[in-house]
Amino acid sequence: MPRPILATIHLEALKHNLVNVRRYISANLSLHETAPSIWAVIKANAYGHGIENAVLAFAQADGLAMLDFDEAARCRAVGWCKPLLMLEGFFQAADLHEVERLTLTPVVHRFDQIQWLGQHMFFQPIDVYLKSNTGMQRLGFVAADYALAFKQLQALQAAGKVRHITHMTHFACADEPDGTNLPLREFDNVTSHLPGGESICNSAASLRHCSLAKRLRPRAEGTPNWVRPGICLYGSSPFSDLTAASFSLKPTLTLSAEVIAIQQVKQGLGVGYGHRFIAPRDMRIGIVSCGYADGYPRHAPDFTPVGVQGQLTDLVGRVSMDMLTIDLTDLPSVQVGTPVVLWGQNGPSVDTVAQQAGTIGYELLCAVAPRVKHQVSHV
Repeated sequence: MPRPILATIHLEALKHNLVNVRRYISANLSLHETAPSIWAVIKANAYGHGIENAVLAFAQADGLAMLDFDEAARCRAVGWCKPLLMLEGFFQAADLHEVERLTLTPVVHRFDQIQWLGQHMFFQPIDVYLKSNTGMQRLGFVAADYALAFKQLQALQAAGKVRHITHMTHFACADEPDGTNLPLREFDNVTSHLPGGESICNSAASLRHCSLAKRLRPRAEGTPNWVRPGICLYGSSPFSDLTAASFSLKPTLTLSAEVIAIQQVKQGLGVGYGHRFIAPRDMRIGIVSCGYADGYPRHAPDFTPVGVQGQLTDLVGRVSMDMLTIDLTDLPSVQVGTPVVLWGQNGPSVDTVAQQAGTIGYELLCAVAPRVKHQVSHV
C-alpha cells in the first residue's frame, strides 16, 4: 500500500470561489461602473493545485496570470485560448519568441525590456502591461520614469509592435483598511492623463476595496479594467482579521493522512523530539503519517488544531520529518487507520493552521511536497 497521506484538490470549490469573487466585485454596479475582467492568478503551479486543474476549474475566468513560461505553455497545451498574463514579464530578449508563439501579455517593468521589444521582429503586435511602482519596491517604474516608459511604448505602438497598453500596479498593504489610499493617489498622478485600461486589484484589494475593482475612469472608456485575484480563489483569506468563510469561500485543497500507531503516555512523560510537550495527565497519543517533509509546518506549536472524525483535536509535540502526534485521549473510538485532516474540508482551515504556525495560508498550500499523492475531486 502507498503511504497513507493525500492532497485532494476540490475542483468544484475552485469553480465556486471564482464565481463568488466575480459576484462579490460586481455587486451593486452603478450606471457609470462596469464589471471588471478577471485574471485568475495561477502562479506557483496554481498555488500547489496543479496548472491543468486550474485551467479546468477557472474556465470562466477572462484570463490567467502566472510567472513561468513553462506553465504558460502547459495552459496552451490543454486548450486555454484566452489571454495569459506574465506577471514578471520576460527575462531576456530571446523570451520574446515564446511571448509571440504563445500569445502572451507580458508585464513591462524595466527600460531594457522596452528596448528588447523595439529590437524584436514581431509578426503581429502584442499587448503589454506597464507597471508602476507605487510603494511595493519590487517591480515597476517609479513616478519620475513612468511617463517616459509609456511614451516609448507608444512609439512601439506606432511601429506596429505593441497593441494595447494597460496600466498596472501592485498594492503592498491592501489588506489594511486604508492601505490603498496613498499608492492609489500616486498611481493616478502618473496615469490619469494617459489612455488605456488598468489593473490594480489583487485578492485583498478586490475584496476589501471592491469599489476600486469596479471603477472605470473616463480615459479608459470602452477599455476593460482587470482584477487579479489569487489566494482567495484557493479558499484562503488575504486578511488576518477576516476569514475565508466570511466571503463564502470554500477550501480547495485538503491535506489528509491516517493514524498509523497509538501510544499510551503516562502523566509527566515527554512526547516527540526535545520533549517540548509534557503530558499533563495520562494520555492516548495518535501518531499520524504526515510531517514537515510532506509540507506540514515544523514550527507548528502544541495545540494546533487537527480534524478527526469531524471533530477538532490538538497537535502535541514537535512535528517530525515524517510524522506528527495528536491527542486522542477524549476520542476513544479513533483507531489505527482512522483518517486525519490536517487542513481543508472537514478539518481546520489552512489559514488557522498557518496562523498557529506563524505563517500564511499561501505558504502551506504551495509547500505540499511532491512526494504527497494528489487526487482530484469533482465534488
